[in-house]
Amino acid sequence: MLIALSVLWGGSFFFNGVAVQELPSLTIVLARVGIAALTLWAVLTLMNIRMPRMKGLWSAFFGMGLLNNAIPFALFVWGQHYISSGLAAILNATTPLFTVLVAHFLTHDEKLSAGKIAGVALGLLGVILMLGAELLAGLGTGLVAQLACLAAALSYAFAGIFGRRFKRMGVPPLATATGQVTASSLLMLPLVLLVDHPWNLAPPSIQAWAAIIAIGVASTALAYVLYFRILAAAGATNLLLVTFLIPISAILLGGLFLGESLATKHFIGMGMIGIGLLLIDGRISAFRARKQ
Repeated sequence: MLIALSVLWGGSFFFNGVAVQELPSLTIVLARVGIAALTLWAVLTLMNIRMPRMKGLWSAFFGMGLLNNAIPFALFVWGQHYISSGLAAILNATTPLFTVLVAHFLTHDEKLSAGKIAGVALGLLGVILMLGAELLAGLGTGLVAQLACLAAALSYAFAGIFGRRFKRMGVPPLATATGQVTASSLLMLPLVLLVDHPWNLAPPSIQAWAAIIAIGVASTALAYVLYFRILAAAGATNLLLVTFLIPISAILLGGLFLGESLATKHFIGMGMIGIGLLLIDGRISAFRARKQ
C-alpha cells in the first residue's frame, strides 16, 4: 500500500506536468479537488459513512481545505509551469522538515530534540544545494517557482498541525478528507471564474482530460483512502516513509513520459533531505542504539 501511495502521489506531479501544458493553474486545481470531492462523496455513500453534524465542523473543513489543498496545490501547479515534476516532488519532500519546526512552536507535545534539529539543518542544506547558484543570481523565474513549491510544503506543515483537531472532534478520517476537498472546491470556484475565465479557454485535449481525471480520482481521492488505511495499520511514523518514495515515482514518470531530467545536485539534495528525515523520526538513533 505504501508503494502504491507513493506512485499515486508521485503521479500527481506527473499529471500536473501534462495538464499545465494546456490549462492554467487555478483551473487544474479546481478540477482536481472537484473530481476528488465527487469521488469521495460517492465512497462515503457506498461505505454508509455519514458526515458528522457539529458546530464549527465546516469552518474547520474550510481551514483545512485552504492549507492542505487550495494553497499548496495552486503553488505546486504554478511552479510546474517552470520546473520539472521531479524537482517539484523533491521540494515537496521538505514538508516533514517544516512540520518539525511548525510543531515546535504551535504544539506542546512535539518539541525539537537534538536529532530533529540535526535533521532539519541537513534537510535545509539539501534544499539550498538544489536551489544552488540561482540563490545568488537574483530571483529568476526558476528560483521563484522553486520557492513557490517550498511555500506549498510549508502550507502542508501548517495543515498537519491544524488537522489534529479532527481527531479530537471525533470526525472519521474519510469524512475529513471529503469535507476538506469539498471546502477547497468551493474556495477555488470563484477564483477560477474571476482569474481564469474558463469559458474562454480552448478545449483541452484527451491527454489533458485524462491527466485531470487521474489526478482527481487516483492522486487525490484514492490516495486519501490508502493514506488513512496505512495510518490505521502501520502508524504515522511508517507512513512518513512515503516521503522518500514520492520523488522517485515522480522522477521516473517525468523522465519516461515527459522527457525531463535532473542535475546531480538535485539527487544529492534529495539524499540529504532523506537522511534528515531519518534523523527527525529517530530511525538513525534507534539503529545505533541496537548496534550498541
